[in-house]
Amino acid sequence: MRYLHELPRDNGIEEVTGAGGCPVILNGKNRVNILALGDVGTTMLIGLRLLGSDVVSEIGILDIRPENLERLEMEINQIGYPFGTHDLPPVRILDEDTLFDCDLLIFCASRGVPPVSADDGGEKIDVRMVQLEANREIIKHYADLAKKAAYKGMVAVVSDPVDNLAAAFLDEAGLEPWQIQGYGLGVMNMRALYYAERSSDAAETLYASEGRAFGPHGQDLVIANSIEHYDENASLHLTELAKNANLKVRELGFKPYIAPAISSAAVSILLTLRGEWHYGSVYMGSRTEGAFMGVKNRLTAEGFEYEDVPLPDSLYERILESYRNLCRIR
Repeated sequence: MRYLHELPRDNGIEEVTGAGGCPVILNGKNRVNILALGDVGTTMLIGLRLLGSDVVSEIGILDIRPENLERLEMEINQIGYPFGTHDLPPVRILDEDTLFDCDLLIFCASRGVPPVSADDGGEKIDVRMVQLEANREIIKHYADLAKKAAYKGMVAVVSDPVDNLAAAFLDEAGLEPWQIQGYGLGVMNMRALYYAERSSDAAETLYASEGRAFGPHGQDLVIANSIEHYDENASLHLTELAKNANLKVRELGFKPYIAPAISSAAVSILLTLRGEWHYGSVYMGSRTEGAFMGVKNRLTAEGFEYEDVPLPDSLYERILESYRNLCRIR
């Protein structure tokens, strides 16, 4: 049996950063700002407004389109319950000067999203990696703003590829690793669960009670049908189904953004602020070597804690390969 904490050492990284601290108001009211209100950002905003009143005091929004900001300020603030029975966090418009005046910044900015028909010589491509270089440029700009603001809060990276861009923000902004988390694995877990619940294979159906997801929101995803009764074939099959679920939506002519915006972003971020277990990417490695790795984790007063239970050797080797690939393309 092997453990997740062994990943950096098995990749030649001897010095590993610790948990560090808690960058938000755990289980209290946080000021949340969102950068970029496209399909994902807008859908996530709706989820945060409706579900987050216990841990969100207000939501700031910033987008390159002023008319979109005006529209969302009106429409989102008009979402609510009658008769004042439920207080929902108000939404206000930001500018760049106030972007980092918050406890949590959610980064949803993206450039160069491929069309729904994207392919490469007839082969479907991983559209997340197409966005990597373009989105790194955007990250650099806002990481510089975070550095100038001496930002002490948390950054939640939602833009694809989540894990790589979280590392880019770390490198550019001079923040601490425990101030950043990537949010892409939540929907991969739900996609695996979706297929497991519809499977006739008993090993695959174990996922609902015993399964786990590891790694990035992309090609190096690792789904384990069970960590107690691990079955390699069932796990590999669920991995492929979850990994390609977004392409199924694209084949229907739609961009697959609804489930990621809610499962990976809104729900997972709120669970983070509540100190509850969720899926997200935590940093594993030294300050200069390592990667943001998607795991089951929670935020505590001492920082992020991840589930570190005994893993079968064959499962660990899959996870190690995923981690190594993330380290290579940091």
